[in-house]
Amino acid sequence: MERPLPSSIPATPGVYLYKDASGRIIYVGKARDLRKRVLSYFRPADQLTAKTRAMIAKADAIEFLNTNSEKEALLLEASLIKKHRPHYNICLRDDKQYVMFRLSEREPFPRLEIVRRMKKRDGARYFGPFTSGLAARETWKTLHRLFPLRRCSDRAMRNRETPCLYHHIHLCAAPCVDAVTPEEYADMTRRVSLLLSGKSTELIDLLRNSMEKASDELDFERAASLRDQIRAIEKTVEKQGIVLQNGGDMDVLGLVSLPEGLALGVVFVRHGLVQDRSAFFWPGLGLEDASELLWSFLGQFYHADRSIPPRIVLPYLPWAVGASGPALAVDSQSALVTGASSTSMGSPFLAGADVTPCFLGEGTLNAPSAENAGRELTSIEKAAAMLAEQERIEKERLDAEKAARADQREDGGTPEDGQAALEAVLAEMRGGPVRIAVPRSEEERRLLDMARSNARESAKNRKDSASLADRLAAAFRWDRPVVRVECADVSHTGGESTKVGAVVYEDGRPLKEDYRVWNIEGAGGDDYAALTMWAKRRLEHGEPWPDLLLIDGGRGQLAAVDKILREELEQDGEGESEGRLPFLLAGIAKARDERGHADRRAGNVADRIFVPGRSNPLPLREGCPELLFLQVVRDAAHDFSIGRHRQARAKQAFSGELQQLPGIGPKTARLLWEHFDSVADMKSASLSRIMELPGIGRKKAEAIFESLKKM
Repeated sequence: MERPLPSSIPATPGVYLYKDASGRIIYVGKARDLRKRVLSYFRPADQLTAKTRAMIAKADAIEFLNTNSEKEALLLEASLIKKHRPHYNICLRDDKQYVMFRLSEREPFPRLEIVRRMKKRDGARYFGPFTSGLAARETWKTLHRLFPLRRCSDRAMRNRETPCLYHHIHLCAAPCVDAVTPEEYADMTRRVSLLLSGKSTELIDLLRNSMEKASDELDFERAASLRDQIRAIEKTVEKQGIVLQNGGDMDVLGLVSLPEGLALGVVFVRHGLVQDRSAFFWPGLGLEDASELLWSFLGQFYHADRSIPPRIVLPYLPWAVGASGPALAVDSQSALVTGASSTSMGSPFLAGADVTPCFLGEGTLNAPSAENAGRELTSIEKAAAMLAEQERIEKERLDAEKAARADQREDGGTPEDGQAALEAVLAEMRGGPVRIAVPRSEEERRLLDMARSNARESAKNRKDSASLADRLAAAFRWDRPVVRVECADVSHTGGESTKVGAVVYEDGRPLKEDYRVWNIEGAGGDDYAALTMWAKRRLEHGEPWPDLLLIDGGRGQLAAVDKILREELEQDGEGESEGRLPFLLAGIAKARDERGHADRRAGNVADRIFVPGRSNPLPLREGCPELLFLQVVRDAAHDFSIGRHRQARAKQAFSGELQQLPGIGPKTARLLWEHFDSVADMKSASLSRIMELPGIGRKKAEAIFESLKKM
C-alpha cells in the first residue's frame, strides 16, 4: 500500500481500518491522533516489525471512523475487533461469561443464584468469578449443605403451600411456609456472605460464640449443630490461603514467551484469596507482539457485565514502552529492550525467557574480578554483590521509565494518556475507580509468578486442542485455526413445533452456555425453508461468529443456507467481492450403505463433509480425528434440537389438555404457560395469583381456578 496523503487523514481521535484488495478488514487500530498514528506505519522498513511490514504489504485501502475522544475510540476498537476478528489483530477468542454467585440484599428470603452476567445497581452482592461452571456448582452445593437457603424460584415460593423435599432432608429452612423468621434467615445469609468474602475466621468466631451461648442455655441440640457447622467450614476453607493480607480485590496478569507462541495467565483475587485462574494462548506470536497483546487483551476481556476489580496488575505497562499498535511494538534497537545476555531490568523482557515485570530483580551477579577469579565467594560477598546488582538494576529501570515518559507517543499523546483513557473506560463499566499498575509488593510479585506458571502449564495442555484446530484448518484449507465450531440441526414432527438447535464447541469442548434454540414458524415441515429462516435470524443474532458453521444435512441443506448467507451479507455490506463468507460453511451427511441409503447404523465413522461449490465430499479418512470430532458436534446438535422439540411438543399437548377445561381457550392457555413453568405450578397457584394475570378478572379467575383443581 502506498503512503496516503497527510491531508486525507483526519487529525482527530478515532479508529482506522486496513482492508485488503477484496475489501476484507485485516487490521483495526485506534489513535489519539489518526494522522500521526497512520503515517507512522510508512516509516523505513527497517524500523517496522515483520508483522507490520506484512500487514502493510497486504493492505489495499484504509478507512477512518472519527470519535470525540480516545476513550470512545478504545470502545469502538474493541467492538470492531470482536465483530470482524481481523487477521493481523490479536483477537481474544475466549470471550465467554464466567460464573458468579448472586445474593440479593433487597429480598426478605434471598436465594444464592449462579449467574453469568452482573446487573448494575440491582441491590445484590456478587461473588466470583469462577472459570469452571462445574466447580462453581460444587461450591454452591457445599454452601447449601452448610446453610439451608431456599433453592426454589420466587414464583414457586409464592405458590407453595407445603414444604418441599429439601426441607425434609434439612437442606432448606422453608421460608415458603414461615418455618424461619426473616431475622433468622438474614443472619444465615450474612454468614454466607462472610464465607464467600473470605472472612472465614470471623465467621467461625461468630459461630463458636453462638455455640457456647447455646450450650450455656442447655440447648445442646443447637450447640451440636453449630459445632458440626464449624467443622464443615474449617474443612471447606482449610486449603485456602490468604495471598493479600489487606483483603483486596485484583486481577493479576502474567505473560510467558514459549517457542510455540505467547501465553497469558490471569489470577482472580477476591477478598485477599485466590478465587480462580484462567489462561489464554496465542500461537505464532513472539516477544515483539507482547505489548500489543496486553493492550488488546485489556480492551477485549473486560466489559460491563463482567466482574472488574479496582486494581489490575500487569507485568509491565505496555504504553510506557510505546506500544499502542503493531508499529509501536518492541523495537530491538530501543534502549528499553535488552538482549539475551543483558542483565538490565530496565527492560520488560528477557529474550527467550518469560516476560517479567521490569523490577523483579532477576539478574546475574557481577562478574568476579581477576584477582578473585577461581575463588569461591563467601556468603557475605555474594549478598553484597547481589545488593549492588539490584541497586544498579533499579537505577536503570527508573532511568528507562523517565526516558519513556519524556517521549511523546507517535499518535500525539503521552503514555499516561493511554493509561488514563483505558482506566476511564474500565471505571465506567465497573461503576468505580480502576487502577492499572505493575506489582508494588512481594505479595503481588508472587501472584504474578503464579499467573505465569498457570499460563505455561495451560499452554502445554492445549497442544492437543491446538492440533485439532490446525487439522480442521488444513482439511478445509482455511487460513487460520478452526477453534470455534457451531452446528445447527432442524427438528419437527409433521411440520409442528419446528425447532432449530445450535450447539457450540470451542477448543474441542462444548460451550453449553452458548447453546441456542430458535422457534421456526411457517416452514411446514420443509427443512430447507426452516434452515433458510434460521440463517437469517442467526445473522441478526450477530457475534460471536464461529470459525466453522456446520449444518446437519447434505448438499441441499448446505446450498439453502449458503445462498441466504451470501445474499444477506452482501445487502449488509459485509460480504466480499469474491463471494467468500467470513467463516467456513460445511454440511455433514450420513454415509451411504450398499443400497445408496443413509447409513444410520451405530458406530458409523464414514460420514461425509460437503462444502459450497464442491460436488464431492471432502477426502477425509474414515475415523480420522477431524471427522470424528465433527460427528461428535453433529450428534450433540441432533440431541439438543430433538430435546427442545420434545419439550415444545409436550408443552403443546398440555396446552391442548388445558383447552379442554371450561373457561380456558387458546389465548388463556398461552397466558398460563407464559407465567407458569408447569401444570403443577398452575394447579398449586392461589386464586389471587391467577387474578394477577393480565386480562383476567375475578369471575374468570375463579373459573380457571376451579378447572385447574379438577385436573
